[in-house]
Formats: sequence, C-alpha cells, structure tokens
Amino acid sequence: MFQPKIPTMPQTSGLVTPPAVIQPTTITPGTPAPAPAAAPAPARRVVQLTPGTAVALVGAGTAVVLVVGTVLVSLLLAVAVTSASVAVCAVVLRSLIASDAKRR
Repeated sequence: MFQPKIPTMPQTSGLVTPPAVIQPTTITPGTPAPAPAAAPAPARRVVQLTPGTAVALVGAGTAVVLVVGTVLVSLLLAVAVTSASVAVCAVVLRSLIASDAKRR
C-alpha cells in the first residue's frame, strides 16, 4: 500500500537515435593565460537638471501618482460593491429560507 508505483515508459512512436558515445580525453597542463590589462573606466556623463526638465519630472510623477491612485480606489470600490451585493443576497436567501420554514 505504501510502496511507490513507478509508471512504465510507453513505447516510442518515432525515429529513435542511439545515444552518442563519449570518448575520454586526457588533460595536459598548459601555460596559464596572462591577466588582461585593466581598461580605463569611461567618463560618466553629467546630467544637468534644467528648470524645464525639473517641471517635466514633477508633472510626470504627479500624473503617475494620480493614475495609480485612481486605479487603487476603483479596485477598492469594486470590492466594496461586490461585498455589499453578496451581503444583500445572503439576507434575501436567509429571509426566504426562514419564511419557508415557518410555513411547514
């Protein structure tokens, strides 16, 4: 009962190639490769922040915050509406079951 059951391999249905034979190779020590020379670091470009680009960055950041906030608020509203409708359905079903039980 507690022995694992190993599935059997089904028969292949196509062309089967035999496995490749791997020939052993000998390793001969060689001369170590010389260390590469250190390349000079490229000069970094300095980004200048002009008043126009600062205003553009602030405007883009504000737009992103507003869009993300709108999406999150709409998701929260969708959850609230769904939960309210489920609650109303539960109250109606409870009322129907209770009135059906009183009739019997």
